Amino acid sequence: MSRTLAALLGGAAGAVALVGMVIVFLWFCLSQNRSISRPSETGSSDQSVQAVGRTSRVELSLRPLPPDSREARRFLMEELALATKDFSDMNLIGEGKFGKVYKGLLHDGMVVAIKKRSGAPSQEFFEEVRSLSSIRHRNLVSLLGYCQENDQQMLIYEYIPNGSVSSHLYGTGQVSGERLEFKHRLSIAMGAAKGLAHLHSLSPRLIHKDFKTSNVLVDENFIAKIADAGLRNLLGRVDAAGPSSQIMADDIFLAPEVREFRRFSEKSDVYSFGVFLLELVSGHEAMQSRSSESGRNMVEWAHNYDDSSNISTIIDQRLGNSFTTEGMKEFIQLTVRCVDPSRERRLTMSYVVGELDRILEKEMSLTTIMGEGTTTVTLGSQLFTSSR
Repeated sequence: MSRTLAALLGGAAGAVALVGMVIVFLWFCLSQNRSISRPSETGSSDQSVQAVGRTSRVELSLRPLPPDSREARRFLMEELALATKDFSDMNLIGEGKFGKVYKGLLHDGMVVAIKKRSGAPSQEFFEEVRSLSSIRHRNLVSLLGYCQENDQQMLIYEYIPNGSVSSHLYGTGQVSGERLEFKHRLSIAMGAAKGLAHLHSLSPRLIHKDFKTSNVLVDENFIAKIADAGLRNLLGRVDAAGPSSQIMADDIFLAPEVREFRRFSEKSDVYSFGVFLLELVSGHEAMQSRSSESGRNMVEWAHNYDDSSNISTIIDQRLGNSFTTEGMKEFIQLTVRCVDPSRERRLTMSYVVGELDRILEKEMSLTTIMGEGTTTVTLGSQLFTSSR
């Protein structure tokens, strides 16, 4: 009897052990199968391409990163060629120091701007792109990713539909008779100032080094976004290329210490921002003479500014009476302090943001009540009728 019971117990224990071994074996096989078939998160590695079988490389690359991701996405050449109709001239929207710029429509419906130049793949390029793509701010154009294939280097940015501020002020894309009121220009200046201030607040801080009016873009709501932040770090000797007239136009944005000693700093960005403010208020390129009396360009005019200067010679006539005399004078005084030849006397971008905020807030309140019978506001148009 005891022997029979022992045999039964032994058989049951053996059966349980056998079932357990089968379960462990099946679990191991299933887990191995899952790990082999799981694609990479970025969809860009060679292993993931091999694992998906018939799935194309383009389809794999097009799997989007999460909306809040700051990871530099690796784009494939065939994907970008498809997006730009093989880099057709019909999709060419400009040419800068980095190279030609194309508008592209990705497979997922996203519109992008693609900067393209010749260049062998390099780890340095990848590291710089990865660093710059991590920077996100409402007033900065986001760098989404890169491509390095076939001895080509490409940068992929978000596309900003309304183009650069320069095109709205004096560029070839300017609509005849187009007018941006002073409040709108102040708002654009404020957005650009916030973008630069954010770059200067980073750790380590980032100097733009190539801030100019053509690098301030506006979206469909005319929110200002700074383009090409940090791009000069990728250019090396390439940034000496381009038409000579373009180099001359850009040089006026450079602070004296940059032109003479190549010393870039937050204060050299402030100087460039001051030149941008001059173009914003005048509606013309800073290289142009705005004073028939002296023949000086606008920056020279600002360097010689004092309380007796006739500011009507510098103001865009298209502004009409869309501003107050007090607000305009404060704006020009702020501009003059930004382009001070002395690096030490120039303002910081954080201070400029505060001043523009104050001027804009006051200008909004005063020009809003101008049409309601107030007699305490001096219309901007009086600057033109009473000029000496």
